[in-house]
Amino acid sequence: MAKVVVGMSGGVDSSVAAWLLKEQGYDVIGVTMQLWDGEDVEGNCCGLTAAEDARAVAYRIGIPHYVMNFKKVFKEKVIDYFVEEYLNAETPNPCIACNRYVKWEALLHRAMELGADYIATGHYANIVKHPETGRFTLKTADNKDQSYALYNLTQEQLSRTLMPDGAYSKKEIRAIAEKIGLRVADKPDSQDICFVPDGDYSEFIRKNTDVVISEGDFVDSEGNVIGRHKGITNYTIGQRKGLGIALGVPAYVTEIDRENNRVVIGSNEDLFKKRVIVKNYNPVGLGEIKDEVRCCGKLRYNQKKAPCVIRPFGEEGKYIEAIFDEPQRAVTPGQAAVFYDGEYVAGGGVIKGS
Repeated sequence: MAKVVVGMSGGVDSSVAAWLLKEQGYDVIGVTMQLWDGEDVEGNCCGLTAAEDARAVAYRIGIPHYVMNFKKVFKEKVIDYFVEEYLNAETPNPCIACNRYVKWEALLHRAMELGADYIATGHYANIVKHPETGRFTLKTADNKDQSYALYNLTQEQLSRTLMPDGAYSKKEIRAIAEKIGLRVADKPDSQDICFVPDGDYSEFIRKNTDVVISEGDFVDSEGNVIGRHKGITNYTIGQRKGLGIALGVPAYVTEIDRENNRVVIGSNEDLFKKRVIVKNYNPVGLGEIKDEVRCCGKLRYNQKKAPCVIRPFGEEGKYIEAIFDEPQRAVTPGQAAVFYDGEYVAGGGVIKGS
């Protein structure tokens, strides 16, 4: 009997994933990852309430449950990364970093120590082999697809991961939870970033760095000073609200100039770009990109796939260059660019610029 460690957040998705795997004949162990000591907010994926809910689910479905401390790796790979990226005038995606380095790398290592064959999560995606290359990849789920947030997983991690929820819709998962009597059947999905529950990213960064975040100039596209900003950590590309300047026309953040501590303001039209440069490319389904490849891309989680061409770029193909058929809005350095070969994740990386 194959043994699997299920990362249980106390939510309905991971709870049903554990039950489905037990029904499929796996030897299932539930593990809740203790990630940080922050405020316990209802719906949060890593607070005390989450651990209590996961423990109750494990008891209900008859599997062992453990709470394991992953605070150190979470601090290094997620929180420190989050702060550093904002200080570098980029907008990070901490959930993707957490998936790659904590929920997979660290948990998989701990699971192997327990003699497990696999780890499992409640994500909505399907792990398969690409029909042409034979590489492990992610196939999009029909409902609530989460493959975008999982593009950074390695071949080893994918080969040792199970995602039973990928075959179901969210409605079906909740129905299963209701049927088997799980009290988390109607529990709301986790929202926002778990370690910044109030959404005040700038204040969190201020408290977690010794770097002085200084005010600077708002400038227009020609470099003319049009106001003062509160510090670059308060802004992201495409932002309109909270700028504190009145120009008589809609104004958006179009660029953050870290070197000169300036925030560039422009029109909505200024936000659209066809070209995107991607760093830290992770080859998933298609492997290394050596020539021009026709595919589709997403530059944010909720965006629809858009047709594009990707190809190596820079010295020795250090980067990937994506040219979209139609201009894409708010190309944001630090966010993920994920590319799809039909239903399969071809690969992805971090947006460097446009």
